[in-house]
Amino acid sequence: MKNRSCIYSTISIALFLLFVTGCEKDNDSPINQTNGRTSAIFNPNLTYGTMTDQDGNEYKTIHVNGQTWMAENLRTTKYRNGDNISKIANNNDWVSITTGAYCSYNNTENRDTIATYGLLYNWYTTSDSRNLAPEGWHVATNTDWELLTLNLGGEDVAAFKFKEIGEYHWYGFGEYATNESGMTILPSGLRSPSDGNFCCMGGKGIYWSSTQGDDGYAWIILFVNSPRGDCVRVLNHMNHGYAIRCVKD
Repeated sequence: MKNRSCIYSTISIALFLLFVTGCEKDNDSPINQTNGRTSAIFNPNLTYGTMTDQDGNEYKTIHVNGQTWMAENLRTTKYRNGDNISKIANNNDWVSITTGAYCSYNNTENRDTIATYGLLYNWYTTSDSRNLAPEGWHVATNTDWELLTLNLGGEDVAAFKFKEIGEYHWYGFGEYATNESGMTILPSGLRSPSDGNFCCMGGKGIYWSSTQGDDGYAWIILFVNSPRGDCVRVLNHMNHGYAIRCVKD
C-alpha cells in the first residue's frame, strides 16, 4: 500500500512539472498567427489568389492594374531571413526606437483580430536589409500606391473602390464603399510616435510605403471613414505604427 502511494505521488509530481513546463514554454513562444480567422469581407465577384509569408501566414492576393497585391494586411513577425522583428509593447520604447519594430493594436493577442487587421509596423522595418516582404514580393512603394490610385480614378474618388464594403469594421459611410479593386482596405488604426498610444481602429486605415522622405519622415496613404471618396498620400513620422501591404515583384 505504501509503495502504491509512492507511485501515485511520483506520477502526480511528474504531471505537475510537465504542466508547469508546458505553460512556461507557451508563454515564451510567439503566437502562431496562422490560427486566427479573418472576418474581413472580400469582394465575392472577384477571383483571389493566395501567398504565404515567412511566418507561415496565408493571405489572399488580388491582381489589379497589372500588379498582384496582398488583399490583406501584413502580419509577419519575422524578416525574410527568419530573424525576429522586435515586438514592442511599452509606449516609451515604441517612441524611442529607431530600428524595425511591430506591435498589434492595443497589444492584443486575439488571433482573430490580428488575422483580420494585421500588425502595425514602424517604417524602419520597411528599410531593413533583411527584407520585411516575403521572397518575390516588396513593400508597396509610394509610386505603387500612386499608380493604383490613379487607375481607380484618382485621389478624389478612389477610396470607395479600395475599401471593404459595409460597416462591420468601418464606423460609418460603409454604404458608399464598393471594393471593386478587391483590395479590401480596413481601418486598422495606428500607434502614435509621440506617446505610443493606439488610436482610430474603425476610423482610419493608414499604410506605409517603403519610400523615404526627409528628416525622419516617409510616405503613407491614408483612408478615413468619410462620405467623400478621397484618399491621400502624405509624409509622416517614421515611428508611427501603420499597416503594410506588399506587391509581387
